[in-house]
Amino acid sequence: MATTRGLLIGRFQPFHRGHEQLVERIASEVDEVIVGIGSADQSHTRRDPFTAGERIVMISNVLAEMDAPSYVVPIEDLNRNSVWVSHAESMCPPFDVVYSNNPLVGRLFEESDYEVRDSEMFDREELRGTDIRQRMIAGETWRESVPGAVVDAIEEIDGVGRIRTIADSDVALEDRP
Repeated sequence: MATTRGLLIGRFQPFHRGHEQLVERIASEVDEVIVGIGSADQSHTRRDPFTAGERIVMISNVLAEMDAPSYVVPIEDLNRNSVWVSHAESMCPPFDVVYSNNPLVGRLFEESDYEVRDSEMFDREELRGTDIRQRMIAGETWRESVPGAVVDAIEEIDGVGRIRTIADSDVALEDRP
């Protein structure tokens, strides 16, 4: 019997409990899960503060606790949509189905004859990367929104300090004439 693999694509800035629940659901539908880290070339910005390597550590440590066959693969932005799917294919083990809520990503994979499934949103009011990063900047509670392995990874690199510095730098740049 052939192994089925599902590819979940996201930025995971940071990987939160909603992502964790989604991976668990995907793992119940396929034999192996590939977590594709989109925008892997981006880091140290307000929208994408963590590097691909840092996100690999966060996600790999969570997946190791889940006991599901999985892979974590960084996928850089190419800014050439016509070749992005072939780029993703070159970076990943072969896969059968793609999970994404990004309409463009879904369309690109559908045009390449992949089955695309929506990724279910879990507790979206509380579990959005943008909101978690904002809570970090504001000094509000954020740790309960991410798995413990992600908290450990963020604290190891002083991720909250980085996000606050980036936010201060962004504000300073916006205030310039």
